[in-house]
Amino acid sequence: MKEEKNLNFTTGDAAPDFTLLTHTGEKRSISDFKGKKNIVLYFYPKDMTPGCTTQACDFRDQEQSFGDTDTVIIGISPDPIEKHQKFIDKHGLPYELLADTDHEAAEAYGVWKLKKTFGKEYMGIERSTFVINKEGEIMKEWRGVRVKGHVEETLDFVKENLT
Repeated sequence: MKEEKNLNFTTGDAAPDFTLLTHTGEKRSISDFKGKKNIVLYFYPKDMTPGCTTQACDFRDQEQSFGDTDTVIIGISPDPIEKHQKFIDKHGLPYELLADTDHEAAEAYGVWKLKKTFGKEYMGIERSTFVINKEGEIMKEWRGVRVKGHVEETLDFVKENLT
């Protein structure tokens, strides 16, 4: 079992870049958006689970509002691209989901953590969101996210700081 990294970013830190596959099998990197779009990058544990579905649908419902601020939404979990495609199809998600099957991006952002459920310990994603500006700098991070109200809080931050 790999050890978890404890990372906390400071406003203006360069967002770690990575290349992962989208739900359609295309390669996607953070650097693809540099100079073009702001990014809301959210890490979530697993497709089709109640909390992750609520979060994904909350982002879906606000996707146009994020788009109005020149911001794209990108979701990342360790699930494979096939599972991401089913999740997108079932819930009509209009944004990309990236497959971090080797948890490369999760480790780079410090969200691959030791978790405990019913006394069982395992490594997994700590639900987290990062706002990255067009220059590729981290402007805000939320770790250990509680789903209720989070998307609205994220949108408020983007509207106040990146428009």
